[in-house]
Amino acid sequence: MKRALLLLMAGLTLALTGSPLLAGEGHDHGDAPAASNANGPQRQPDGSVFLPKPAQRQLGVRTLAAVAGELPRTVELNGRVLMDPNAGGKVQAVVAGRIEPGPKGLPDAGQAVRKGEVLAWVLPTAAPIERSNQAAQLAELRAGLALANKRVARLKELADTVPRKDIEAAESEAASFAARAGAVGAGLSSRDALVAPVSGVIAAANVVAGQVVDARELVFEIVDPSRLRIEALAFDAALASDVGGATLALGNERVPLVFIGAARSLREQALPLSFRAEGAVLSKLAVGQPVRVFVQTKQKVKGIAVPVVSLMKNPANQTIVWVKTDAERFAPRTVTTEPLDGVNVAVTSGLEPGDRVATQGATLINQVR
Repeated sequence: MKRALLLLMAGLTLALTGSPLLAGEGHDHGDAPAASNANGPQRQPDGSVFLPKPAQRQLGVRTLAAVAGELPRTVELNGRVLMDPNAGGKVQAVVAGRIEPGPKGLPDAGQAVRKGEVLAWVLPTAAPIERSNQAAQLAELRAGLALANKRVARLKELADTVPRKDIEAAESEAASFAARAGAVGAGLSSRDALVAPVSGVIAAANVVAGQVVDARELVFEIVDPSRLRIEALAFDAALASDVGGATLALGNERVPLVFIGAARSLREQALPLSFRAEGAVLSKLAVGQPVRVFVQTKQKVKGIAVPVVSLMKNPANQTIVWVKTDAERFAPRTVTTEPLDGVNVAVTSGLEPGDRVATQGATLINQVR
C-alpha cells in the first residue's frame, strides 16, 4: 500500500514538470510578440521598399521608363531678368518741376498703359528772380506789340501816300513781337507732359502728386511682361562660341531662350550672355529677379533624362532614385547626374535603359521606414 502511494506521487511529479504551465485568462504578462502587418508599406532589410498596389494608388506613385540617348552637355549659370529695350521704356522728367496727375490720375504699379498716353505733368519750377525777369520781359514785349499794331493801323490809313514796303515792315515787326510774347508766355505757364513711350505695364512708379523732381529723374518704368531679356554671367569665355540652346526653369515649367550674343567686356570677371525670352509664362517674372539659366552646349554626353523630382537623398547623403523592380517593390539606385534643362537632369551612371524610375510620389517612397 505504501509502495503504491509512492509510485503515484512520483508519476504526478513527472507529469507536472514535463508539461508547460499556462496562466489563466486575463493573467498573462504580455510576452507574446506583436503581430506585424505584412500587407502595409515597409522597408526591407536590403533597403528596398515593399509598397502594395493600394498604397501606390493612394500615394499617387507614377513611374517612367528610362531611355538612354545622346544629351547635350549643359552648364548652369546665374542670371537675372532685364527689360527688353524694344518692348519697354523709362519715363524721365526733362525739366525740374512739380508733379501733377495726368488725365486719368497717376498710374499705379501693375497698371496697363498705351503708347502715347499722358501719365503725368511736370509743372516747371524756377527761381523767383527768373520768373520776375520773364514776367518783365513779357510785359515789355506786349507793350511793343501794342505800339507795333497801332503803327500798322496808321500806315494802312495812309496806304495811298506810304510805300508798300513800310507797311510790310511794320506788319513784320508786329508779328515778331506777337511771336516772342507768345513764346515767353508759354514758358511761364506751360507744363511738360510725361508720355508713355511704349505699351505695357507700369513696373515702377516713383512719384506722388505734388512731388518735386529734378531733370532726368526716373518717374515711371514700363515693361512688356511677355517680352523680357535674360542676362547670364559665364566665367568661361569659350562658352559664348559653344551655345547650342538655353532654357529657363520656372518651377516645373521650361521657358526656351534665344541666344542673342555675348558682350565683349567682362563684368565682375565674367562674360555677360544675353538671351531673349517670350511667352505668357514670363508674367511670373519681375525685372531684376535672379534666375537660373541652363545653357546647352554643342557637346554631347551619354545619359538618361530623369525628372528632377525623382532625385532623393539616402542616409549617407548620396543622390538616389527609386526603381520599380517588381509590381510592389522599389529599390534605391545611387546615381550621378549632370544638369540638363532645369526640369530634367541627365543621369550618367546608376541606371540602365528600361528601368522604371519613380517620378511622382518618390518623396513618399523615400520616407517609408
